[in-house]
Amino acid sequence: MAQKKQDTAKMVEKLKRAPAYRVAYKDPDFLESGHTRPARLQLELLKPEVILQEEGIRSTIVCFGGTRIVEPKVAKATVKQLEKKLQRKPADKELRRQLRIAKNIVKKSYYYDEARKFARLVSLECQKNHENEYVIVTGGGPGIMEAANRGAHDVGAKSIGLNITLPLEQEPNPYITPELCLQFHYFAIRKMHFMLRAKALVAFPGGYGTIDELFEGLTLVQTKKVKPLPIVLFGEQYWRGVVDFDYLVREGTIDPEDVELFVYADKAEDAWNYIKYFYECETCPDL
Repeated sequence: MAQKKQDTAKMVEKLKRAPAYRVAYKDPDFLESGHTRPARLQLELLKPEVILQEEGIRSTIVCFGGTRIVEPKVAKATVKQLEKKLQRKPADKELRRQLRIAKNIVKKSYYYDEARKFARLVSLECQKNHENEYVIVTGGGPGIMEAANRGAHDVGAKSIGLNITLPLEQEPNPYITPELCLQFHYFAIRKMHFMLRAKALVAFPGGYGTIDELFEGLTLVQTKKVKPLPIVLFGEQYWRGVVDFDYLVREGTIDPEDVELFVYADKAEDAWNYIKYFYECETCPDL
């Protein structure tokens, strides 16, 4: 009799350890399976929304830009390191290529300083008296994103970082407000959160990610999926080299008025003044 009870108890314990017995919301294997992707998408939309509401974030300005555009002193230090290496290996073609790119990054490091200045200007003017209007939001990573979060941090203002899980893990930059440092798995949901509270988009020079996010914003405005909002392409020479919008007009693939959906800027003050002009206000909290 005693043996039978022991055997029964073992059988029950084995059943309780089986994956099928787990409560669904405590079952990591089930939650990470393909079957629950719709639930994960919903949760990834919901959690940041709850956090942003609790933190009182009413509106944002989205700052996009390349991860490789670092602050001037870092960019210049990289050039010096490569020059020293090239002195030891003057015939190394790869080192020459790296040095050429590093010098280009030095030229573009101007945009790091301007992104930082832009975020300072916006945050100083719009986060008075604990009002969380026009809060700077970035992708949370290095480069231009770091610069924008840093500018808000310089003046003790809040800023948001919407990080994304990648095969090569992205570390959040240290200037994001801790309570607003979020992480996403799905690019689509992350893009939604970029746009849900956006009052303006500012695209600094960048690569595929920046271009993708810029054209997402342009498409949403062009198709009237969102209300018109100011879109600033920061760095006119860079963006004119990347995209020939006039060619698209001539080819008939966009309408002439579609090139009026954005403006160019090369100074932080000009970008911020245009955004205020767009809304015809002197200070953003009065919107």
